[in-house]
Amino acid sequence: MTVLYDNLSSGNAYKVRLMLHKLGLPYTRIEMDIDAGATRTPAFLALNPDGRVPLLVLDDGTRLPESNAILAFLAKGTDLLPETPAAFGEVFRWLFWEQYSHEPNIATVRYWLTHGVEMTPYRQLALADKRVRGVAALGVMQTHLATRDFFAGGQFTIADIALYAYTHVAEEGGFDLGPFPAVRAWLARVAAQPRHIPISFAG
Repeated sequence: MTVLYDNLSSGNAYKVRLMLHKLGLPYTRIEMDIDAGATRTPAFLALNPDGRVPLLVLDDGTRLPESNAILAFLAKGTDLLPETPAAFGEVFRWLFWEQYSHEPNIATVRYWLTHGVEMTPYRQLALADKRVRGVAALGVMQTHLATRDFFAGGQFTIADIALYAYTHVAEEGGFDLGPFPAVRAWLARVAAQPRHIPISFAG
């Protein structure tokens, strides 16, 4: 059976758990205590040298790291990944943007605050910049969503799953979603999609 190396607090891992649930795919979930260094052990590093979750291990032993790559793999041949070139490209535009402009700021600040990470002088300096960049990312989302219901192809796709994961818990990182009504309305639309599960759902 497919195995998901997971962590319930991780938005990146949540993306994959949500996707598997939406598709009704059976899997075995292994919770990894990232605070205790479970992803840095020799045994786990032999599976994923990057030492991060999520990691999906298929029945044939194939190992797939990187949350958005896993989403794309699982979505192939489904409505969650449109096949028309324009919509396909638009989905990947947002998948890449999420990992470059959104996750490094909103997710990182949330992790620091909710996991009790030591705020070293470097992190203290980085915090203000990440807050500015995180708010800017929310602004980009607000502008895009002001004229559409979902991010790509005029329909719910894995782009929405990828961006929902850390946006819906952004306030845990001190980001105020109040000034972004289109983002808040979109969050509600995503949560209303069939077979939705909360980030705390272990399955």
